[in-house]
Amino acid sequence: MEETLAVRKLDRLGVVLVAGGIAATALLPFIYVKANRIAAGRPMLLTQLLPQTSVLILLALLVATALATLFLRNAFIRLALGTLCLAALIAAIGLTATAATPPGSTVARMTPGGSFWVLFGVIGLIISDALVKIRLTPWMRVVVLVAYTALLGICLSSGMLDSLSILREFSTRSAQFWTEAVSHLVLALGSLAIAIVLGLPLGILCFWVPKLRAIVLRTLSLIQTIPSLALFGILMLPLGYLAANVPLAADIGIRGIGTAPALIALVLYSLLPIVANTVVGLEGVDPSVRDAAAGMGLTRRQILVGIDLPLAFPVILTGIRIVLVQAIGMVTIAALIGGGGFGIFIFQGLGQTAMDLVLLGAVPTVFFAFSSAVILDAVIESIQGPAA
Repeated sequence: MEETLAVRKLDRLGVVLVAGGIAATALLPFIYVKANRIAAGRPMLLTQLLPQTSVLILLALLVATALATLFLRNAFIRLALGTLCLAALIAAIGLTATAATPPGSTVARMTPGGSFWVLFGVIGLIISDALVKIRLTPWMRVVVLVAYTALLGICLSSGMLDSLSILREFSTRSAQFWTEAVSHLVLALGSLAIAIVLGLPLGILCFWVPKLRAIVLRTLSLIQTIPSLALFGILMLPLGYLAANVPLAADIGIRGIGTAPALIALVLYSLLPIVANTVVGLEGVDPSVRDAAAGMGLTRRQILVGIDLPLAFPVILTGIRIVLVQAIGMVTIAALIGGGGFGIFIFQGLGQTAMDLVLLGAVPTVFFAFSSAVILDAVIESIQGPAA
């Protein structure tokens, strides 16, 4: 009886998502057929593509997923239908793009339209809602991330998406793409590593010396208020002067533009979350634990290493998570001063009015940021344990 009542009651989130999906399907184009990479393109609605088998399968799965989202409470069924629908959506855009591309054409571009992106977001939210209701363990969420990444990898390696404009852009820039991917990750992870080396001792010092804490945190907060481009510009002058007057600095790569100002700026932005979370984490340790350790004859250093830091580590790791996600996003701005990374594609695409080139830089940036957040969240929750 309770199950029957639950099935009859509409899911509120489902109503919003299904309404958004219906509106997008009816009003927004599913794909743009362009004569070249910068042409406006001819919009085509999903309903205009009905003769294609992949679109018919997609619509059937969309209806099934919508009904399950509205009426069913079984999270596993909703997850399964959502996953099938996501796979069908990706297959449909790829096969539709292949069908719309003139034979032998190398300049035509097929770009996903607003309907595709709205449906992608709606299905993603349905899947996320189902995963939340299943209450996966932290590392099971990582397994799910790997599984969906593998699904995307299968779609990409199958060749069904090769006609999409973003993959056409990738095919002509594949070597540069992987070079910039390495540069992006090196800048993000390198700035994080330096910030940890500098920020962790500084946070410990601020915890031990309360008078110093206010000065350090206010200074780091002030740095956070400086826009990234302004900070890059501020660093260009002293670093350029240093490179011109100190041969050793120029030999090791310190210049007014390039990796050096980008790395320094990223480190400066990364210090506040690490220092602040180190202080908060150490303050959260029960003072009675320290007193008991001191009574047993442990030195201040032994208490720090053996008690304070292990107990404060989940809070410190939360700050590291914030820094990593922030750094992955901010590296894109570094491309404006020659720092490299995916931002090169974003700004080249904006300059050439080629939005598919923008997506070539934006999509992997979002993927890396999201993946790092999921993995570090799993690590943090595993350390905190079920009680947290």
